Amino acid sequence: MEDDDSIERAREAKRGSPFLSPKQAAHYLGVSLRTLQVHRTRGTGPRFRRHCRRIRYHIDDLDSWSVGQHGAPGDD
Repeated sequence: MEDDDSIERAREAKRGSPFLSPKQAAHYLGVSLRTLQVHRTRGTGPRFRRHCRRIRYHIDDLDSWSVGQHGAPGDD
């Protein structure tokens, strides 16, 4: 079950295109652009697509990746 915050964020993102730029995706996930770039380079981040030469993230891929992230015990 999704919380109200994630539902609202998804609605907001889907009002426009479901494809977000890296900057938009980082903001959506609450991480820095650099952190997202590192994940992309290491292959540990959310699925992304290239539209021509531009990198784009689909909102559903961001949500799926986020759900799969687990903090270490004791991380709050």
